[in-house]
Amino acid sequence: MYDLIVIGAGPGGYVCAIRAAQLGLKVGVVEGREALGGTCLNVGCIPSKALLHASHMLHEAHENFEKMGLMNAHVDVDWTKMQSYKADTVQGNTKGIEFLFKKNKIDWIKGWASIPEAGKVKVGDTVHETKNIVIATGSSPAALKGVTVDNDAGVIVDSTGALALPKIPKSMVVIGAGVIGLELGSVYARLGAEVTVVEYLDVITPGMDGEVQKQFQKMLSKQGLSFVMGAAVQSAEAKDGQATVTYALKKDDSTHSLTADVVLVATGRRPHVEGLGLDALGVTMTDRGFVKVDDHWATSIKGVYAIGDAVPGPMLAHKAEDEGMAVAEVIAGKHGHVNYGVIPGVIYTTPEVANVGLTEEQAKEGGRKVKIGKFPFMGNARAKAQFLGEGFVKLIADAETDRILGCHIIGPSAGDLIHEVCVAMEFGASAEDLALTCHAHPTVSEAVREAALACGGGAIHA
Repeated sequence: MYDLIVIGAGPGGYVCAIRAAQLGLKVGVVEGREALGGTCLNVGCIPSKALLHASHMLHEAHENFEKMGLMNAHVDVDWTKMQSYKADTVQGNTKGIEFLFKKNKIDWIKGWASIPEAGKVKVGDTVHETKNIVIATGSSPAALKGVTVDNDAGVIVDSTGALALPKIPKSMVVIGAGVIGLELGSVYARLGAEVTVVEYLDVITPGMDGEVQKQFQKMLSKQGLSFVMGAAVQSAEAKDGQATVTYALKKDDSTHSLTADVVLVATGRRPHVEGLGLDALGVTMTDRGFVKVDDHWATSIKGVYAIGDAVPGPMLAHKAEDEGMAVAEVIAGKHGHVNYGVIPGVIYTTPEVANVGLTEEQAKEGGRKVKIGKFPFMGNARAKAQFLGEGFVKLIADAETDRILGCHIIGPSAGDLIHEVCVAMEFGASAEDLALTCHAHPTVSEAVREAALACGGGAIHA
């Protein structure tokens, strides 16, 4: 008898299992993949970041090395070796989780799970009894009407297929200007592909701060990505090793087409809960196919919980991790908590884009009076020395209390810089608190302090 069985060994599931084991529970984790880590470590976050890093190094060698006196540094791409580097990165991380499972005496139950009734998890022909179940099955790429994905053929692919193309394409059409599409489009653009992004909306990265959206699209365009905005994709057909995408412009209903070596379908993700038997079990679902949970991640069935991409909220690995730790605390009889107002988001292109809290538009729509502090990286000595002077830090504070409500960064190390603002917001800090905190010089983090200063008497270097 287990105290807890977690279904799924992605970031939410394996973190939940480890925390529960640390709290003294007997834990098993069901995972049918050959390696632990879920989509994130195997075919998502980690392999994509490996390719982003490698392609950025290529860009640096071609564009910036000679500027620094590093001569004759033209670099050729060995795609097979780059794929091996990606695979080694993935394996190192997944083996690390196996070690943590052994260290914390967590059983890896290999196979795919279903829940025949509360307190029971079936894997193959074996039924395991448990006091609690956590559904942490993650998500899978969303389908697009009129488009059939075939990753094995390597012509019309989703994010999984795009990470393992047999060769670098000369041309690529990316359907969707969200995080996944822009990150992978950026990779292949740096590797020499002609990349065109087709987006249904009139802006990229929906939900992001408006100023950042505009600046980000300009910067990606300078890097060679082309954009077709306000375009509804009608079909994509593969023929003779290429694919043709047909779309209609919303502004005039005119029909157009693009042909490329590879079409990447990056139109979002959907919760992956098929095969668990949730309907027969009586688990209440939302209209969009997510598992409905209460404030303690409990489903409508006693003893069954759900976290991560399987439940509503941002589909982010770190959100799943936080929920995994919190639900483990709840099951162990303690108080688990997630502050959903302070969950950062990051796009790992170059430059990186990061955000936390409210956008300026959200704050104003909510009737909040705000003050905005902005500082350009062009005024930051360290950023300029690294040829990363484009972009800015934008801090949003309450006009009356000075409390920080949000922050939006586009520029060098944005994904790391955002966390000092996260900590500040967690403690209810004001912009002045951040402005009065000494920051080492020269660092790109000084730009965050300057934005905080701009909320008050004014930035020093702007």
